[in-house]
Amino acid sequence: MKLNRRNFTGGLTAIALSGFAAHNLMAREDAPPAHPGFGPLIRDPDGLLDLPEGFSYRVISQFQDRMSDGLLVPDRADGMGCFAMPDGKIALVRNHELKRSNYVDGPFGDKASPSRGIYDHSSNGEALVGGTTTMLLDGETLNVEREHLSLVGTIRNCAGGSTPWGSWLSCEEDVTRAGDKVGKDHGWVFEVPAAHQGLVDPVPLKAMGRFNHEAAAVDPVTGIIYLTEDREDSLFYRFIPNQPGQLIKGGQLQALAFVDDKSGNDSRNWSGETFKPGAWKFARWVDLDNVESPEDDLRMRGAKDGAVLFARSEGIICGDGELYFCCSSGGAAKEGQIMRYRPSRFEGQSEEINAPGLLQLFFESVHSDQFSFGDNLTVAPNGHLVVCEDQYSAIVDNHLRGITPSGEAYALARIRVQTEPAGACFSPDGKTMFLNLYSPTKTLAISGPWDRAII
Repeated sequence: MKLNRRNFTGGLTAIALSGFAAHNLMAREDAPPAHPGFGPLIRDPDGLLDLPEGFSYRVISQFQDRMSDGLLVPDRADGMGCFAMPDGKIALVRNHELKRSNYVDGPFGDKASPSRGIYDHSSNGEALVGGTTTMLLDGETLNVEREHLSLVGTIRNCAGGSTPWGSWLSCEEDVTRAGDKVGKDHGWVFEVPAAHQGLVDPVPLKAMGRFNHEAAAVDPVTGIIYLTEDREDSLFYRFIPNQPGQLIKGGQLQALAFVDDKSGNDSRNWSGETFKPGAWKFARWVDLDNVESPEDDLRMRGAKDGAVLFARSEGIICGDGELYFCCSSGGAAKEGQIMRYRPSRFEGQSEEINAPGLLQLFFESVHSDQFSFGDNLTVAPNGHLVVCEDQYSAIVDNHLRGITPSGEAYALARIRVQTEPAGACFSPDGKTMFLNLYSPTKTLAISGPWDRAII
């Protein structure tokens, strides 16, 4: 059977519940046998990225390259989105997870920053250098035709998500308050149109909440935005816009809870297996108020109302009628989980109570050799998930992991330098996967048989 997005997002009792549950209930102390995936990884003679036979990469942008606007490519490249543009062009919008103390690693180098188009400055007058850069590529050659700074003055722009209307939602993973060596509150989502040339007007989308934002995904059917939060006691949020596609016009922020919460509201499985791998639970949504959360207590207030706790929820992606998101330290082994959410056919409407959405613990790693600290993720043309590992140790051995529809993990690539992969996303034709290496920034274009069926 040829795999595709629809195969990957099959029925409740099909692929998700077949080989997966038994696979993940093996003894915790032993790593399961590895799925062969695309085959063994071939050592890269340049010492950057090991890939299977038939795959290759090229570096298209890197730290301190001079951009078209005269500025420098910033460091700490994280989440990224890919967009189809007119005349066969491709745009990439790339986050840079830079803190207040990282000025010299930003786009201005050791030069003074300009005073216009910047969301916020530190107390010493320097621009905050978190934000985004945008690249325009030739769709055939993948040569960079233009590269520029598109958002600046924010802090720790970690991940985000692409919208169906051609923009990138850049998320601040930081909740610094005005007066704490900065001029404004942080912890917002900012929208960056992929076609915009130059700096966008940096308008925080405050109705989407102030918290330790990680990533966002937009359901193209409803226009509802789903949001993750990088905290050990994080919630899973959705934002129902007052007007789909016009996020600045506000909306309602909610957090996911279980309809039947007798077994508790903790999905992390740290104190015993309360959420079994492969299991589905009906979802309900809790309204949140005071979402600008000056005390950074949004998740605590939501949990008091029954919202489910997740273990550092990270990247999120839309499949075909479903969403997948990583919880990087979830599970009994604390090596990571992947959740799957299937929206109600009445998602966000009053009828939803009669046909609620469903949450599944789709995957739980039992050993670091299987899968360790999944972060950003995407769906490949063959229907497999591609997950970026982000281990937390002095010496890391990060991989790209493939996850099959039956929940088996395999090594898709190995990063040979001491950094994390991030921002995996595919070109509109599915022939190229773009990937960031976090620090020093490198953006890669990886070609190969991405549509090859693997069972």
